[in-house]
Amino acid sequence: MIPDWLSTEKYVSLETYRKNGKPVRTPVWFVVTDEGVLIVTRDQTGKVKRLRGNCQVRIAACTIKGVVTGEWVSGTAAILDSSRTEEAVRLREKRYGFRARIVKFLSRGRGDPVALLVRPS
Repeated sequence: MIPDWLSTEKYVSLETYRKNGKPVRTPVWFVVTDEGVLIVTRDQTGKVKRLRGNCQVRIAACTIKGVVTGEWVSGTAAILDSSRTEEAVRLREKRYGFRARIVKFLSRGRGDPVALLVRPS
């Protein structure tokens, strides 16, 4: 079940796990859908590499600097295919506007866009 508080937040801290189990937290933009929480990133980022080894994640509301301001919610993340990634990019641009297009341009050196679907457990 997707927590109600997500609809009013701008950022979530996405916690992924290294091979040794150590957590890594990253503040990210997100979009809530009926399926779960969509996060758009690039395929060469650390979070995607870590998710390929362990799909367990946690999310919590946070500030732009990653300071956690809410309760942690556990879940699993899946890397989506290119057509679903395109839809996720459109949804993110609709929610975050011009800022999302700027980030898309500035992050292009980190690989191709990829969407993550986080399903809270």
